[in-house]
Amino acid sequence: MAAVDTAVLADWIARFGAAVTEKRDWLTELDSAIGDADHGANMARGMGAVGEKLSAGVPATVDELLKTVGMTLVSSVGGASGPLYGTFFLRMGMTAGAVSDLDGAALAAALRAGLDGIVARGKAEAGDKTMFDAMAPAVDAMDAALAAGSSVSDAVRAAADAAAAGRDATLPLVARKGRASYLGERSAGHLDPGAASTAILFETLAETIEDSA
Repeated sequence: MAAVDTAVLADWIARFGAAVTEKRDWLTELDSAIGDADHGANMARGMGAVGEKLSAGVPATVDELLKTVGMTLVSSVGGASGPLYGTFFLRMGMTAGAVSDLDGAALAAALRAGLDGIVARGKAEAGDKTMFDAMAPAVDAMDAALAAGSSVSDAVRAAADAAAAGRDATLPLVARKGRASYLGERSAGHLDPGAASTAILFETLAETIEDSA
């Protein structure tokens, strides 16, 4: 695949929505251990609202598509996940611009911008036990794969694998950000729910692009 167009991106958004809805109870279970027990419900509700919005028609340009996703999440999801995921998609769209498709470098740049937006809003760093711990390795892995000459499909698969590894690496961490940080040492031994949903985000992206190749 030489480029990822708006139809593929819309498919990714739909698959991410379906996946977080399917795993809603698991995400909420993770969040009940160290958070507000609402991450699964919030993500399912937010992505459901996105699905309804896009059912009326998919915007023609990447920036408008991702802006629609981001604004819908910000306005429909409570807690931290709405603003963080909303910012991610908004920054992706701003960086992608008014184009109908993205090559590997442009997709990687958009994902990097989304990560930077989450950092700017949440001030998270590596090891804080947040979605950053899954997203940063994913974006880094994609950049490295593309630099090594990998196809877009292989690069996004590398990103998904890195996100899953990053998610799993949150298990022993003591949370330093968010509601989980209030638990101190008791937050260790639990997966971070934001990292878990981030791994789903990249896995569904990889599957979408692989199926479109």
